[in-house]
Amino acid sequence: MRRDIVKSDEYREFVGKLKAEIISARQKAYQTVNKQLVELYLHIGKGIYEKVEISDWGEGVVERLSIDLQREFPYMKGFSVQNLWRMKQFYETYKNNEKLSPLVRELSWTQNLMILHHTETIEEKEFYLKTCISENWSKRELERQIDSSLYERFMLSKKADKLIPYTKEKNILAHFKDEYVFDFLGLKDDFSEKDLRKSIVGNLKQFFLEFGRYFTLVGDEYKVTVGNEDYKVDLLFYHRVLKCLIAVELKIGKFKPEYVGKMQFYLAAIDEKLKLNDENPSVGLILCKSKDEEVVRIAMSKTVSPMKIASYKTKIIDQKLLKQKLHSLPLPEPEGYEEN
Repeated sequence: MRRDIVKSDEYREFVGKLKAEIISARQKAYQTVNKQLVELYLHIGKGIYEKVEISDWGEGVVERLSIDLQREFPYMKGFSVQNLWRMKQFYETYKNNEKLSPLVRELSWTQNLMILHHTETIEEKEFYLKTCISENWSKRELERQIDSSLYERFMLSKKADKLIPYTKEKNILAHFKDEYVFDFLGLKDDFSEKDLRKSIVGNLKQFFLEFGRYFTLVGDEYKVTVGNEDYKVDLLFYHRVLKCLIAVELKIGKFKPEYVGKMQFYLAAIDEKLKLNDENPSVGLILCKSKDEEVVRIAMSKTVSPMKIASYKTKIIDQKLLKQKLHSLPLPEPEGYEEN
């Protein structure tokens, strides 16, 4: 072998391609094994269901089955009594649901158990199954979204959207939530707008999990010059689906009507000085600690630029309160959180 070949760009490119192929093959192998494992657990769950519920063998057979399977397959985990009952429950939950049965095969057993045990209705399960697949969440990311009540927040936002007549602008704003949870920022109770902005920039990975995978950060305190003055947008993003710039203003208090005028100025300046010819008009997002819906409605009634007023929490929202609010309203069917 030539001594200089390993130092060449050609060799590094060759090794890089092989690494990518190995990683891809390992991922495909994992997905195949995972799908077969979930298929196996569904089959075992079906068998237990039929023997216990239909053939009336009695619940004691599950304990005996656990002993026999662990003795026969000592190298395989997952045949404990508790896990066998989980398989039965797993099968029972989805056995007559042709829409969801294929989806559970796309997730790991751990993810499926999380959705199975930490959601209540079949609509909520459908939401997390679809969203976990589309967003390619890890176990930890799925757990965080369930803990932060993403389903309840998303459905409440959908309900609010139904009150607004359909427009092109409304379709654009469907890509934004009505309320965000920034529990991962670790902010103290008396944080400033500067603290909030710096914490977001310093925790972008978690922020995009909450904000949406199609957002790309352009810059923070992004300078836009108008006349002889410089104006700074708290956060400027680009949205790959909407193909437009997103200006975000961060407020540590309650929404005030004057925020709308300031945002309209920013959007007009961004469109004139930053927007490319093939990009869509910029969108504004004002994030406030709280908001009065009537004040928001009147303040937004004469706006010409697409704009969303959303609230945020820095701690996990009480899920019970959200569920009570959710169940008190007629809601649209869940579709999975694919807008972001």
